[in-house]
Order: sequence, then C-alpha cells, then structure tokens
Amino acid sequence: MIDFVNEHRSWFIFLHIISAVIWVGGMISMRFAAHYSFVDIVSPQDRLEKTSAALKRLFTMVLPFVLILAGTGAVLTIAYGIKYTEFHYLTHIKEGIWTVMFINLIAMIIRRKKADKAMAEGDFNKARAMLGLIAKYMVPVNIVLGIAAIFLGAVLRSHL
Repeated sequence: MIDFVNEHRSWFIFLHIISAVIWVGGMISMRFAAHYSFVDIVSPQDRLEKTSAALKRLFTMVLPFVLILAGTGAVLTIAYGIKYTEFHYLTHIKEGIWTVMFINLIAMIIRRKKADKAMAEGDFNKARAMLGLIAKYMVPVNIVLGIAAIFLGAVLRSHL
C-alpha cells in the first residue's frame, strides 16, 4: 500500500488539502456571507427556517470531505513514515484538532435537527437559541481550529 500511496502521492495530498479547504471554507462562507444575508430576512420564522436549511446543506456537503480528510490524513501519515520523524508531534496535534472539529460538527448537526424539531412544534425561541449557538460560537471555533490545522499541515509538509 505504501508504494501505491507514494506513486500517487500528489492525488492523496490534493484530496487531503481540498477536503480541508471545502470544510473550513464552507464554514467561513456560511458564517461571513450567508449568515449576514439571513439577517436581512424580515420574518423571524422564515429566517430560522432558511438558516436551518442552509446549515443542513452545508453539513451534508462537508461530511464526505471530512471523511476523505481523515482517510487521506491517516494514509499519508503512514506512507510518509511520519511517526519516525522529529515532526510526528505535529501530526498528533493536527489529529487532535480535526477530532475536536469533528465532534463539534456532530454537535452542530444534532443542534440543527433539534432546532428543526422545535420549529415544527412552534417553539421558535428554542430554535433561535439552538441555531444562535451554532452561528455565534460553534462555527467560529471550527473555523479557527481548521485554519490552525491547515497551517500545521503546511509546516509539517515543508519539513518532509
């Protein structure tokens, strides 16, 4: 397998990087472009419904890339023999960051579903609170962590 990965290293690196870019870039787009567009929607109910629908699309889109990111990260770590280098700690830090981001993503998916349920029951205050936490804290945390992980990946790659 290591020979196969080394022969197709560029594709594995490309898939790894594009997956990180789509995940982090999607969150940046949602937080700094779409979010402010939703604020202009006059009807609070309509705003909540559109926000939830957009988050659902984002989460559905990024989830396959999150899995590709994890898979390619593991394969590249093994193929490069990173555990035998002095920079192996960077891989562990990146793995930790992406793990926290993944757990946060799952929590956001669950919160969004609960917000949809609250809207269906007519409890728009609960839905607003559920979605507000995602917008104000959970997405920004993942953006910061994702940028840090991408930077660490660039540092790691520059030393291989």
